[in-house]
Amino acid sequence: MKTNRIAVIGGTGKSGKYLVQQLLENNYHIKILLRNPANFTLQNHLIKIVKGDAREYDSIQNLIKDCNAVVSTLGQPAGEESIFRDATENIIKAMNFHGIKRYIVTTGLNVDTPFDHKNEKIKMATDWMYQNYPKTTADKQKEYELLTKSNLDWTLVRLPLINVTDESFMIETCLEDCKGENISATDLGKFLVSQLDDETFIKQSPFLYNI
Repeated sequence: MKTNRIAVIGGTGKSGKYLVQQLLENNYHIKILLRNPANFTLQNHLIKIVKGDAREYDSIQNLIKDCNAVVSTLGQPAGEESIFRDATENIIKAMNFHGIKRYIVTTGLNVDTPFDHKNEKIKMATDWMYQNYPKTTADKQKEYELLTKSNLDWTLVRLPLINVTDESFMIETCLEDCKGENISATDLGKFLVSQLDDETFIKQSPFLYNI
């Protein structure tokens, strides 16, 4: 069955906006979780706004009800405690409750998997993140570990620097290393939408980058 109603978390961030646009262009119905709905100005009959916070289980429960899949481009809110573990625990619990399997989420280069052979530059970047943002970086690693222990059909997409642009370029994926320095937000949005009905990376953590 084709996925047709998508729950979106992080839909107002620099990559989330492009994700929403790509979903609309592909005629998906969307439910978007927003802490401040008044700040969301995009009007479209395919969009339903759900007020809430990813840290609150009831918000996630309300968001994903009647959806076929969940996509998250959630970013770290400035000046707040790291959000990724809390949000992931809520998402897994709510998806299990509603019987929803497909979950696609973005994260950074710093997340390690047992399959990695990161190049020295990426290893240094990972070390830098742990030195400068230890709590958030560790929290993102915990997100990966929670997903690996879940029964969801998850895909955790690891990203280099996101370029906020309408331009599109060639992309490449790799499960072991990131061989590019950037990803276009447009290309990211297209890739995330393509994964809704693609089983290639289920229970995997590909790097995605422009070449």
